[in-house]
Amino acid sequence: MHRVLGFSLVTILWFVAALIPYQAVATSRPATELAHHLTSIASLAISSPMQTIPASEFVLGSKRIDDDPYGLQTQFDDTELPQNRVWLDAYEMDRDEVSLGEYLKYLQQRQQHPPDELQKLIWHVITVHSVSDQTLTRWPALYVTWHEAKDFCQARAKRLPTEAEWEKAARGTDGRLFPWGEEAPESRFAMFGQHHVHEIPILAAVDSHDDGQSPYGLHHMSGNVAEWVQDWFGFDYYAYMPERNPQGPTGGRYKSVRGGSWKSHAIMLRTATRGGSPPDQRSATIGFRCARSLPADRTSPGVK
Repeated sequence: MHRVLGFSLVTILWFVAALIPYQAVATSRPATELAHHLTSIASLAISSPMQTIPASEFVLGSKRIDDDPYGLQTQFDDTELPQNRVWLDAYEMDRDEVSLGEYLKYLQQRQQHPPDELQKLIWHVITVHSVSDQTLTRWPALYVTWHEAKDFCQARAKRLPTEAEWEKAARGTDGRLFPWGEEAPESRFAMFGQHHVHEIPILAAVDSHDDGQSPYGLHHMSGNVAEWVQDWFGFDYYAYMPERNPQGPTGGRYKSVRGGSWKSHAIMLRTATRGGSPPDQRSATIGFRCARSLPADRTSPGVK
């Protein structure tokens, strides 16, 4: 992805996309055979454990670099400037992205059908690529709007993480470039840089790629699917954000999306790289995970 003065080409395209009216996606009753598979995938769902992120200060964003335009240390665009030291109270974050099995189980409990794109994808990979229900249940959920992701988390007494919470969970307190450290991305760390001629997602199990875990033990904070977070996307928010528990702008046109996806270039996998998308957008590259606030005295790391 090329960078341009001030903002990335992706950033400019987000502005353009906002001018195009969003077309709601139809949700149809699945055919009988597909419905059997959806039930099977949901029945195999395993919920993600949560990891505690202790209360502390951390480094958010990037320092400006002007002499290495294509280096991984260089800011992707100006939206991740300036760098700030931010305090976050203790919270918990799902170790894994919400899985397809979990999301289908949730929809069945609410007597709702998956969106047509998701139905078509599942049917295609089952009938053409012979992907099993056991494999699909561990895929990340995708084709989920921001509103649907928020509702899923709320139904489980959780919420979407703030953008600052997401970045701290990804990079820790040592300001690392990628969740695993400073090494350039490769296949053992993340699912990224994939391409299919028919744009079929090439995904990994949500609990895979241990070598790419973040400092707090979270999987796929880079790659697999990018992730919705709570905040509105503010192009200049880092210039005026509060020093404690920032919640993002009060409004906007896009919701923030973090982490890069299965088709992203390496630059999108940086812990500081930012993105955004209309909250009603359904995409094969965007999923989510949930978070939960903790009392001030809960500061010990561990699985919950």
